[in-house]
Amino acid sequence: MTDPYVPDPNGRTESLGQLLGEVSKDISTLFRQEVELAKAELSESAKKAGKGAGMFGGAGVAGFLALMFLSIAAWWGIGLLTGNVWSALIVAVIWGIIAGILAMRGKKEVDEITGAPKTADTLKKVPEAFKTSEDKR
Repeated sequence: MTDPYVPDPNGRTESLGQLLGEVSKDISTLFRQEVELAKAELSESAKKAGKGAGMFGGAGVAGFLALMFLSIAAWWGIGLLTGNVWSALIVAVIWGIIAGILAMRGKKEVDEITGAPKTADTLKKVPEAFKTSEDKR
């Protein structure tokens, strides 16, 4: 047998539609709050990332200037032995070789990029999860 109806001790009598409406409203509020939390966290992270990127940019400029002055010093030092024209060519060839090696290594790294194969595979399976047993036949 089924249990007898027991009224709400607070005297509330709500229909199933009203209860589902409240649940829907609560879930909607929860999602909005989660989105706002995510926005706040991402905003803070973005600010820190921006500061870090600025510091890396400054370090890159300082490193470039140091490398430029070291190259000038090498040009001048070699120039005492071979003359300025030949020393400039020697320093330029050295930097050309370094640039070529870095470009080849960079191309190799880029060629090895596979993307996100696991994510792509998972996303392909999502529509299957929503199909009913009749749709899968």
